[in-house]
Amino acid sequence: MLISCIKAEQLKLKRSFIWIAFFLLPVIPAFMGVNNYLNNIEVLTSDWYSLWTQETLFYSNFFFGPMIAIYSAYLWRVENFQHNRNALMTAPVPVFCVFLGKLISAFCVTVLTQIWVGLLFIITGKLAGLEGLPDAVIFMWLFRGLLGGLAVTALQCVLSMVIRSFALPVGLAAIASIVGLLASNTSLGCFYPYSLMIFGMNANRSDDMLGSSVVLFIISSLIYTFLFSVLGIQILKKTDVKA
Repeated sequence: MLISCIKAEQLKLKRSFIWIAFFLLPVIPAFMGVNNYLNNIEVLTSDWYSLWTQETLFYSNFFFGPMIAIYSAYLWRVENFQHNRNALMTAPVPVFCVFLGKLISAFCVTVLTQIWVGLLFIITGKLAGLEGLPDAVIFMWLFRGLLGGLAVTALQCVLSMVIRSFALPVGLAAIASIVGLLASNTSLGCFYPYSLMIFGMNANRSDDMLGSSVVLFIISSLIYTFLFSVLGIQILKKTDVKA
């Protein structure tokens, strides 16, 4: 049944407008970052690592969270219109399959987004004249960012389910990402969901900002994902919340 729910959500994504956001939004931080790099190339002397610091400065802090919010809000968009939620809840489908189907579908688009961000990083690096390819650790940071992204996807799915608006959950994600940037500079960063993406991506750093806190980062990401998923399933099971 879960597989059927995922397939149903994927049908919604076909020919949807979110692919415009998917392709265009990551281009903005990529070119802002490479422009910063080229304008400060005298002091940014670590080649691919320096370019990474500049591109993730914009992407991880200001774009990653809102993009996840767009994916999540779109998948709840149909159910949030008129009486479609009632039709959904009377269908012979377990509630956990409904929620997880949307969560997994939104996360799949997030995975594709990280792949696209990685490709843009290589493209802009080549345009900037960097030799060879980035070190493997940078691709590991991209993958690690998905763990933080998974927790935020679960949270945004809950917000988009509860708040019957497309724009508001995206706006909340933008604000929460800025707070995440501030929190990432404190000892409590690993306990704030929107900071997890920044830590995972090693945003604006060339040395690993997690250091010995990798295990704490992984545990925090998985616990938040579990808690938000359980919360979303329970809310969907017990009540039909209106904004």
